[in-house]
Amino acid sequence: PLPILSDIFLLIKEMLAYILCTALAVLPLLIYFRNPYFLKDLHCTFLSIYVGIRLSRIEKKFYSILDRFLDKVAEHPHKKFIVYEESSYTYSQADRESNKVGDTVALFLGNEPWFVWIWLALSKLGCTASFLNVNIRSKSLLHCFSCCEAKVLIAGADLQGAIEEVLPTLKQQGIRVFILRDHCHVDGIESLSDKIQMESHEPLSRQLRASINIKSPAVYIYTSGTTGLPKAAVLKHERVWMGSFLLTFVGVRSDDVIYIYLPLYHSAAFLMGLCGVIERGSTVVLRSKFSASNFWNDCRKYNVTVIQYIGEVMRYLCNTPKRDNDKDHKVRLAVGNGIREDTWVEFLERFGNICIRECYGATEGNVGFFNYGGKVGAVGREHFLYKMACKYALIRFDTEKEEPVRDSRGFCVEVPRGETGLLVAKIGKRTPFSGYAKHKQQTDKKKLRDVFEKGDVYFNSGDLLKIDDEGFIFFQDRIGDTFRWKGENVATTEVADHLLAVDFVEEANVYGVKVPGHEGRIGMAALKLKENMDFDGKAFYQHVKNYLPSYARPRFVRIQDALVVTSTFKQMKVKLAEEGFNPALIKDPLFYLEDNKGYIPMTQEIFNCIAEGRLRL
Repeated sequence: PLPILSDIFLLIKEMLAYILCTALAVLPLLIYFRNPYFLKDLHCTFLSIYVGIRLSRIEKKFYSILDRFLDKVAEHPHKKFIVYEESSYTYSQADRESNKVGDTVALFLGNEPWFVWIWLALSKLGCTASFLNVNIRSKSLLHCFSCCEAKVLIAGADLQGAIEEVLPTLKQQGIRVFILRDHCHVDGIESLSDKIQMESHEPLSRQLRASINIKSPAVYIYTSGTTGLPKAAVLKHERVWMGSFLLTFVGVRSDDVIYIYLPLYHSAAFLMGLCGVIERGSTVVLRSKFSASNFWNDCRKYNVTVIQYIGEVMRYLCNTPKRDNDKDHKVRLAVGNGIREDTWVEFLERFGNICIRECYGATEGNVGFFNYGGKVGAVGREHFLYKMACKYALIRFDTEKEEPVRDSRGFCVEVPRGETGLLVAKIGKRTPFSGYAKHKQQTDKKKLRDVFEKGDVYFNSGDLLKIDDEGFIFFQDRIGDTFRWKGENVATTEVADHLLAVDFVEEANVYGVKVPGHEGRIGMAALKLKENMDFDGKAFYQHVKNYLPSYARPRFVRIQDALVVTSTFKQMKVKLAEEGFNPALIKDPLFYLEDNKGYIPMTQEIFNCIAEGRLRL
């Protein structure tokens, strides 16, 4: 009996082992069929743990993105860091060039190597750099400069004219102004290039930045808002690190070559692009501005493997004439935000098997997502670890009243999956909101209080999002007085302030309208004219051309006898935006901004050309 029992137990043991092995073999298939994104979720989990450990170490013993750069200099000094036009600079050369500059500085520079050198130099000195948008002028330029309280301004050679416009005020304030030229004979502007060349290459002492920690401001990056003037978002070192890790999450390697043509003074190119490259130890191909006709030629010439984008850029590329060599390139990854579903599909069909990683975030925000699952049209995907670290929610929002809906207890209401809601994220130690420099009122406006319980504080993103049943996140729209066009945020009150300076305009209401086949919204202005005065299209065009960057100029103008306001005297934008610019539906006089000519009467033919895609804006 004992040998028989032993044989039975052995047989049972073998059967259990077989069943267990079979279950383990089948389990991944069952998990996959239940969740086809399981492996990608798992990969994201490992990356999240890795980044979390890195950040924890950085906090315990402060380690800046500059320190990372210097480590990369030591690791591979002769590797290409920046490629610009026909010149290239190694990590070692970039380090030496950035040892020559130093002070508290606001940078008024476009995409050129000196932008990088000066920022690195300021970091070595423990100073905070302020990045000014090269499109701003006059009042906006002075405002942005004053926000960061810098005493020195460095401008690119091509921006001397813009500096001269505000030079009297800068001189009155005792601001020292430098231009990147070898010589300058304008009183109050000093040449800088010649002085830099005479400086030493010797490394700057680490003691100069000994007082800097993870909570210290790293840079100021300007964002539009409802104040009518740009606001300086304070980005601390922890925020810079979080932005730089995006390239790690999307799979960028040290041997990649990243193509950056988006402006470095914006967070997309600076944080995700430049800082991400430094974190990875990769190479940057830097271009002064976007060119659809040269885009793929550049990618082939410099062996680009990773591109950054905004939605409009992808559409521009798809609209270029088709060529036989459209798929002849080494680009394997595209990282950015704002691509439409139809453009996404068309881009892949035309330019080949490129992995698109769509993401979402705001310069000053404390929450962000990225679409690691690859679902077309989504800006991100929920992940349980991120949800634990960053407590965010989509809450019901009244678009007419422009405020969150609250229940009988006074708390906000979270929307179910599949419904659109306002994205808010809890402000805490791990998810801070640093606000805007010298703008406490605007900082407080971005804080939403008593959201789900008494005393809690959440960051109000100002964006309407939706989460589907699979956990993918979709951007729906922007709220408030800011809309987005051609990759730039447009503050409607700032535009309206400029329009009110026109002698025949009494009131102005600026808003964004949707255009078929285009991402974002394009500018439109409803105007009330002064009594007994007519609309002068040429004079109006000359004014907006002088005072507003191209993306902020109203493309359509609607003349009204009276502008509609709410009971609290707030201008009504939602209804106007919905009505759009179709002359068949609008009886008010309409005007259209014809490229480089001026405002002409809006006709049904012009509208049809725009609606059918025959006239691109």
